[in-house]
Amino acid sequence: MKNQPIGFLDSGVGGLTVVKEVMKRLPNEQIYYIGDSARNPYGPRPLEEVKEFTLQLAEFLVERGIKLLVIACNTATVAALEVLENELPVPVIGVIESGSKAAVEVSRNKNIGVIGTEGTIRSHDYEHQISNLLKDAKIQSVACPRFVSIVEKHQYQDDLAKQVVSEELSPFEGSKIDTLVLGCTHYPLLQTIIQNHFGRDLTLVDPGVET
Repeated sequence: MKNQPIGFLDSGVGGLTVVKEVMKRLPNEQIYYIGDSARNPYGPRPLEEVKEFTLQLAEFLVERGIKLLVIACNTATVAALEVLENELPVPVIGVIESGSKAAVEVSRNKNIGVIGTEGTIRSHDYEHQISNLLKDAKIQSVACPRFVSIVEKHQYQDDLAKQVVSEELSPFEGSKIDTLVLGCTHYPLLQTIIQNHFGRDLTLVDPGVET
């Protein structure tokens, strides 16, 4: 199977941040990518619906002979990772476990923030994974739904993006977090603005890079 492609799926363009990293590290691999922009965003949708969409995308890629599937979407990972691991004839990788491990490794004061879509934050998956790895971790999770639409509309370098980032991250005011997990593969495209908002003392974790 070594010459077969790796498949990636996402709710839109965000998963390309994962693909970009793979192309750097595994330049000889062939990549098949599908982004479901027709039904984006996944975050506000019921997880059962997201699971159904994810299964459809996965089946599309498997039919094209992939050797490995990467769910390059946090909400889809929450909704469908376990099902796909059990049902598909190829290995499946999600992004949440990798991001959680990295956050625990880099945090100095055990205060970890997580931002993601409504579906990802509602699931508490990051909280469970981080707590299992670091028992006394203090985790603050905040949904930032507007980030996805800004990225999908290619507005992530506009002044509007700075305003939206400031508003969405306001729940962290006065927080002691020293690490922030970018719990949506769209969010790394806003990484510079997010870093500037918090300052250089905060470490950003990109689960796509870790995956």
